[in-house]
Amino acid sequence: MQPQQSRRERARDPNEPIELEGPAVFDQGHKVRALKDVRNDGTYPGCPVGDYLIRAGDIGYVISIGTYLQMYYIYAVDFYEKRVVVGMRAKELEMIDARCNDPQ
Repeated sequence: MQPQQSRRERARDPNEPIELEGPAVFDQGHKVRALKDVRNDGTYPGCPVGDYLIRAGDIGYVISIGTYLQMYYIYAVDFYEKRVVVGMRAKELEMIDARCNDPQ
């Protein structure tokens, strides 16, 4: 019988590389598209658990970059049309425009 894993241990996939060993995929200001639906897991205030925060295809801008579990970059993305800021991993996003905030 194996010991039960903690929630934190289950969050880590031992086959995934440690993203923090390399540079972040996105920078602040990059325009990105969500690749998956995101529901409130109880950490988003003012919204019932299970409600959709964003849908796949929604467009937003990276406003900050943080880390999670000392392994992953987490990108705070402002989905301005939904008036929602959601933390997402690089594998959940695709780049639309890296130069959208460059001076013209």
